[in-house]
Amino acid sequence: MSEVALDTFAAAHADGATVIDVREPGEYVGGHVPGAVLVPMGQLPSRTSELDRSRPLYVICATGNRSGAMTDYLRRAGFDAWSVAGGTSAWARSGRPVITGTRPQVA
Repeated sequence: MSEVALDTFAAAHADGATVIDVREPGEYVGGHVPGAVLVPMGQLPSRTSELDRSRPLYVICATGNRSGAMTDYLRRAGFDAWSVAGGTSAWARSGRPVITGTRPQVA
C-alpha cells in the first residue's frame, strides 16, 4: 500500500491537493476534510473516469483501511494515488478542521 503520513498530506492539502473520501455518505456528512469529494468505496471502480489522472489523488476514509484498498486499486488503474495514514480520525485528532453538513460534495 502507498500510504502518506498525515503531516505530508496536510502540506499537500494546503497546496490544493485532490482529496477523495471513500466512506459512505452518512460518515462523510458527519465530518470530513475540507474540500474532500465523496466517492464511496463501492462506487469508485465505476467512477474513475471522473478523476483527474494528471494530479496525485489523496484517498481518505475513517482510519485508513478502506482508503488503503482503494489506493491499491487506483494505482493498478494508473493513478498516482496515496492513502492518508490514520484517515479522517487522525486528521480530526490532530486538531485540523473538519466540515460537517447535511449534503455530501460529490465528484
